[in-house]
Amino acid sequence: MPTGSVKLQSIKKLGHENHSYVASDDGPAGSYMTMTNQAKKNEKAQGDAQKPAIRVGFFQLFRFATSKDVLMMAVGSVCAVVHGSAQPLMLLVFGLLTDTFIEYDLELNELSDGRKECVNNTIQWKNSTAAWANLSYPWEAPAPLNATPCGLLDIEYEMTKFAYYYVGIGAAVFVLGYCQISLWVTAAARQVRLIRKIYFSKVMRMEIGWFDCTSVGELNTRMSDDINKINDAIADQVGIFLQRFTTFVCGFCVGFVKGWKLTLVIVAASPLIGLATGLMALSVAKLTGMELQAYAKAGAVADEVLSSIRTVAAFGGEKKEVERYDRNLSSAQLWGIRKGLIMGIFNGYMWLIIFLCYGLAFWYGSTLVLDTEEYTPGTLLQVFFGVLIAAMNLGQASPCLEAFASGRGAATNIFETIDREPEIDCLSEAGYKLDRVKGDIEFHNVTFYYPSRPEVKILDQLSISVKPGETTAFVGPSGAGKSSAIQLIQRFYDPKEGMVTLDGHDIRGLNIQWLRSLIGIVEQEPVLFATTIAENIRYGRPGVSMDDIIAAAKEANAYSFIMDLPQRFDTLVGEGGGQMSGGQKQRIAIARALVRNPRILLLDMATSALDNESEAIVQEALDKVRKGRTTISIAHRLSTIKNADVIVGFEHGRAVERGKHNELLERKGVYFTLVTLQSQGDKALNEKTRQVTDDDEESEGLRLSKAGSYRASLRASLRERSRSQMSNAIPDSSASITGPTSYADLNADKSQNAAPDDDELVAPAPVARILKYNLPEWPYMLFGSLGAALNGGVNPFYSLLFSQILATFSLTDPVAQRKEIDSICVFFVVVGVVSFFTQTLQGYAFSKSGELLTRRLRRLGFQAMLGQEIGWFDDHRNSPGALTTRLATDASQVQGATGSQIGMIVNSLSNIGVAVIMSFYFSWKLTLLILCFLPFIALSSGFQARMLTGFAKQDKQAMEDAGQISGEALNNIRTIAGLGKERVFMDMYEAHLHAPYRAALKKANVYGVCYSFAQCVIFMTNAGSYRFGGYLVRQEGLHFSLVFRIISAIVTSGTALGRASSYTPDYAKAKISAARFFQLLDRVPRISVYSHQGEKWENFQGNLEFIDCKFTYPTRPDIQVLNGLNVSVKPGQTLAFVGSSGCGKSTSVQLLERFYDPDHGKVLIDGRDSTRVSVSFLRSKIGIVSQEPVLFDCSIAENIKYGDASREIGMSEVTAAAKKAQLHDFVMGLPEKYETNVGAQGSQLSRGQKQRIAIARAIIRDPKILLLDEATSALDTESEKTVQDALDKAREGRTCIVIAHRLSTIQNSDIIAVMSRGFVIEKGTHNQLMALKGAYYKLVTTGAPIS
Repeated sequence: MPTGSVKLQSIKKLGHENHSYVASDDGPAGSYMTMTNQAKKNEKAQGDAQKPAIRVGFFQLFRFATSKDVLMMAVGSVCAVVHGSAQPLMLLVFGLLTDTFIEYDLELNELSDGRKECVNNTIQWKNSTAAWANLSYPWEAPAPLNATPCGLLDIEYEMTKFAYYYVGIGAAVFVLGYCQISLWVTAAARQVRLIRKIYFSKVMRMEIGWFDCTSVGELNTRMSDDINKINDAIADQVGIFLQRFTTFVCGFCVGFVKGWKLTLVIVAASPLIGLATGLMALSVAKLTGMELQAYAKAGAVADEVLSSIRTVAAFGGEKKEVERYDRNLSSAQLWGIRKGLIMGIFNGYMWLIIFLCYGLAFWYGSTLVLDTEEYTPGTLLQVFFGVLIAAMNLGQASPCLEAFASGRGAATNIFETIDREPEIDCLSEAGYKLDRVKGDIEFHNVTFYYPSRPEVKILDQLSISVKPGETTAFVGPSGAGKSSAIQLIQRFYDPKEGMVTLDGHDIRGLNIQWLRSLIGIVEQEPVLFATTIAENIRYGRPGVSMDDIIAAAKEANAYSFIMDLPQRFDTLVGEGGGQMSGGQKQRIAIARALVRNPRILLLDMATSALDNESEAIVQEALDKVRKGRTTISIAHRLSTIKNADVIVGFEHGRAVERGKHNELLERKGVYFTLVTLQSQGDKALNEKTRQVTDDDEESEGLRLSKAGSYRASLRASLRERSRSQMSNAIPDSSASITGPTSYADLNADKSQNAAPDDDELVAPAPVARILKYNLPEWPYMLFGSLGAALNGGVNPFYSLLFSQILATFSLTDPVAQRKEIDSICVFFVVVGVVSFFTQTLQGYAFSKSGELLTRRLRRLGFQAMLGQEIGWFDDHRNSPGALTTRLATDASQVQGATGSQIGMIVNSLSNIGVAVIMSFYFSWKLTLLILCFLPFIALSSGFQARMLTGFAKQDKQAMEDAGQISGEALNNIRTIAGLGKERVFMDMYEAHLHAPYRAALKKANVYGVCYSFAQCVIFMTNAGSYRFGGYLVRQEGLHFSLVFRIISAIVTSGTALGRASSYTPDYAKAKISAARFFQLLDRVPRISVYSHQGEKWENFQGNLEFIDCKFTYPTRPDIQVLNGLNVSVKPGQTLAFVGSSGCGKSTSVQLLERFYDPDHGKVLIDGRDSTRVSVSFLRSKIGIVSQEPVLFDCSIAENIKYGDASREIGMSEVTAAAKKAQLHDFVMGLPEKYETNVGAQGSQLSRGQKQRIAIARAIIRDPKILLLDEATSALDTESEKTVQDALDKAREGRTCIVIAHRLSTIQNSDIIAVMSRGFVIEKGTHNQLMALKGAYYKLVTTGAPIS
C-alpha cells in the first residue's frame, strides 16, 4: 500500500512535533494529531495567561526584510506550495496502480477456470466436449461470456511505468523541499542578524534609569531566547505550514472530485473525533491545572522551608518538614495519575473511532465499487487516502501556528524596545560643547527619585556648590544620597526638580558624550573589561598613544606593579578584572580615568574596598592627581577625607553641614559621629596587629596580603575544579578533618566548594540507577508494557486487513466477495475495541509508575537538600527559588527515562517485530528488498529530529561569544556610559554576529538536504518495491495483495522506528536531570544533620569558649569575618556582644549553632571541640531568638511546638511557655486563641507578637544555652519592655549570649564584649568598661547607635 507509505511519511513527523503526547503512537490517525496540539495549547494557555497580549501582527515580523529577503521568501513559498501538492498527486498514480494489479488478478482468476481460454485477446469458453464430460449436471449450459480482454496486460511493463512516475515525483520533491527550506532559513537568518544588531544598539542607547527597571538577566534572555523565537516563526515553519496546508486542500480536492459520496461519509465521522479532541484538551488542561495547583502547595512548603532554613536547622525540624512536604505531594500525584488515565482513555477512543471509520469507509466504498460500479477499487483508495492525508496534514500544520504565535509574542517586547526613544540619548549629536571649562558645579534645589523606586525620595531640595579646582568630600550615612548626586553630575539621570549646572550652564543643554568626556570617575568596585591592561586604560580615551598610557599608569602608582607582571601592559585582567587584586584594579581604573585628562574627577569610595597597605598607595595616587582639578570624593574612611578643601555632610538627601575638618568636629553633627566611631576601631586594630607580629610567626598566613591569598585561592579553585569533576563521588570533607593547613589553602578549598561552574557538566545518569528508584512499581510497568506491545501490533495488523480488502476485489464470485468484505469490516471493529483497552491500560499503568517515581524523587531530593550544611545555601545557585524549581522540574523530567518512555520503546519494537515476521512469512524476497530501504526511512525520520536538536546546540554555541559581549556590556552599562564607549561595544557585538550567521547559512543547506531527503525517500521506496512486486507477481505467481501487505507493513514500522528515535531528546534530558538529582543525593554535607555520629553526654552544662576563631564565609573567601575571636562564658552567665554591624557578632552565634565551623581555632562546649559533637544533640540544647523571627504558615500553637520536634508536646506545656514569654494573655484575646493562623512568614501578627511567639518557641525546648540575636531591636519602646521582661525571665539559669545595639538592654550582663573587625577589643562588666573610658564608654556617653 503505497498509501501506507504516504500516510506514514507524515506520521513520522507527527511524532516529532508532538512530545507532549507520548501515546500519540503510530497509525494513520491524522485527526488525533490535532488533538494533541490542542491539548498542548491548552496547557500552554494556562501558563501564558499572565503574559502581555501579542501586539505584533504576523506580517510585522518581516518588517526588517530587504528586497532580496522578500524575493527568497517568495520563491520559497512557491516551492512549498508545489511540494505540498506532491502527495495528493502520488495518490492518483497509486489509484491507477491498484486498478492495474486488480485487473491483472481478475484475468488470472478467470483463466484459472479450466473451461476458459484466451483467444484473440478475449476470454472465451473452450469448445472441446472433453471439458464438459465431467460435469455432474450436463444441463448447465455455459453462459455466453462478456468479452473480458486478456493477454494485453504486461504487468512488469506497467509497473516500470509507475516506478518512473514515483521516481519523478520523488526527485521533484527533493529539489522543491530543498529550495523551500534553505530559502526560508537563509532569509530568516539574514533578518534575525539585523534584528539582533538593531536591538542591541538600541538597548545600548537607553538611559540608565531604563536599566534600573529592566533586569540584565531579562535583557540577555530576550537577546537569545526571544530573538530565537522570532527566528522560529519566520524560518522553515512558514514553508512547512504552506506545504502542509496545500496538501490538506489538494487531498480534499482529490476526494471530492474522484468520489464525493464516500468523502462525505468519511467526513461525517470526523465530528466524533473533533468532539473527543476538544473534550480531551479541556480535561487534560483542567487536570494539569489541578496537578500544578496541588504541586504549588508542596512547592510553597518547600519554598517556605528553604527560605527559612536557618530556623529549621536551629530547631531540628528537618524530618518534620520532609513529612509535611510529602503530604502535599500525594494530591499532586493523584491528579497526575488521573491525567494519565484520561489521556489513555481518550487515546483508546481515538483509535476506536478511527478503526470504526475504516470499517465504515471500506464497507460503503465496496458497495459503490461492486453493486453500483460507480468507482473502481483504485478510486476507492484515492478518495479514502485523500481524505486521510488531508486530515493528517491539517493536524500537523497546527504546531506551526503555535510557533507563529510565540514568535509574535516574543517580537512584542523586542519591537517595542526598538521603537522606544531613550529619554537621555547618549549618542545624540544635540547639545552645546563649551570652549573653556572651569569645572564649577552647582546643584540648585535638586529633588530626585530613582525611576525604579519612584516612592522613595533620594535627594530632597539639595543645594551645593563645588568650586573649580577644589576637592570637596561628601560624607554621611549610607543612603543619604551621596552617590546619587554624583550620578546626576554624569547625567545618568535627570533631576525631577531643580537643576545641575556646569559653569552656569544647565547640563541638560550640553552634549552628553562631550560632558562625559570631561569627567573621570573611580568607583568603589571598579569595572575592568576582559581584555589587556593597556586596552583597559585605552578605554579612557580613544586613540591615546602608549606613552600617554604609561604616563597615566605612573601617575596612578600602577606602573611598577604592571612592569613586574610577566606580560606587562599586555596582561589579560580576566573576566571583570578577576585576575587582579582590589588595589591593582583600583589603580588601573584610576589610570583609565587620568588618561582622559579630565577636568572633573569623581571618586566614589575609591579606596573603601582595599586593605590598609593598598589603600595608602592608592590614596597617594589620588592625592597626586587631584591637584588643579575639580574633585568630588565620597568616602567613609576619615583618613581619606581629612585633607579635603571642603567637607559636606549629607543626611536624608540634604546637605546638612559644610566646612573644614576641624570646624565640623566642633559642630558635633553627622561628621562627628562618624569620626568618633571610626577612630576607636582603628586604634584597637593597630594594637592587635602589633601583638600578632610580636607573638608568633604563625601569622605569616594572615599577612599574605589579601590579594595574594585570594589569587592563590582562585588558582587553587581552578585546580580543584578540574579535579572535583573527576571525583564528584568522593566528598572533599577530608580537608575539614585534618585541620587547617594554611589560609590560602583553606580559602582555596572553600572557594572551590562555592564555585563549580554554573551548568556543571554532569555525566548523564545510568538508566539502571533510575530504574532502581522505580523498582517498587514493576507490576504497573509490566502491564503497561503488555498494553504497549499490543498497541504496537495494531499497525501491521491494519496493513493485513487493508490488503485483504484489495484481494476481495479480484474475486470472481459476488457472494463470496460480499461475505469476505463484511467479515473484514467486522475485524476492523474488533481491532478498534482491543486497542481501546490496551491504550487505556498503557496510559494508566505508566502514568501511575511515573508519578510514584516523581513523588519518591521529590521527597528524597527535598530530604537531601535539608541535610546540607548552611554554607551550601549561601551559594547563589542554591537559592530557595533555584532549589524549588529544581525539585519541580528535574524530578518530573526523570519520568522521561522510565514510564511512558519504556512504553514507546516496547511499542516500536513490537510494531517492527510483528511487521518483519509477517512480511517474511508472506514473501521473503520482497521483504529483503524493502528492508534495504528501511534504514533510510528510519534514519530520515530520526535524523530530522536529531538534526534540529543538534543545530540548536550549535546555534547556542555560536551565539555564546556574542552573548558574552552583550552580557559584559549590559552588566557594566554605567561604566561604559561613563566612558562613552557604547559605540565600541555595538561594533564588537556586530562583528561577533558574523559567526552565528555563517552557521545559520550552513544550517540552511544541511537542513534543506536532510528534510528533502526525508520527504523523498518514501517515494523511492515505493518505486523500487512496486516494480519488484510486479516482477514477483508475474514470474513467481505471488498474489498481488501480498505486495501491498508487505510494503505497507514495513513502511509503517519504519516510521515507527524513526519516531522512537525522535523521542531520544526527552530521554537524554531525563538522564541529565536524573544525574543532577543523584549529584544532590550523593553530596556529603560537611556538617551532617542526619548522621548519628559525634559525642553526646548526660549533664550538659552550657560552658562555652571561643579560642582564637578565624572565619570567612564560604561564598566570600576574601573577606575575613572573625579574626581571632577569644571569649568564654561560664554556665548560667550572660555574655553580651556589642559592636558595629559586620564585626562578626552574629557570625560567632552561627559558629556556636554549628551552621559553620571555624577555619582556624576552636569553639569548645563543656570543654569538647564543637566539630566532634553530634550536630542534632548540640542544636537540641540551644534555643535562639533572632532579630526577625521566622514563623511558619500554621497556627500559633504549632509554631510554639516547633521548638521541640523530638517529642509530642501537650497544650499545657504550650501555655506554660506562652505565659513565660508574656504571650498568653494576648493569645487568649484572639477569637481562635492558640489555633489562630499566623499567616505566611507570620504576616498576620505585629513584630512584638511574633517576637514573643519566637521566645515561647525557644523556651519550650528548655535549652541550656539561649542565643538572643538583637531580639528587641526591631520593636517600639512599649513592646520592647514587654519582650525584654519575657527575655529576662527566660534567661534565668541558662547560659545566654545576647547581641544588641541598644545599650539599655545589656547593662546587666555578666560580661560585655566589645567587638570590632572580627575580634574583641575590650571586655568586662558594665562598670569596669565605663571605668576604662575606652570604646564602650564613648558609645554610652555619646548615645550613638553602635552600628
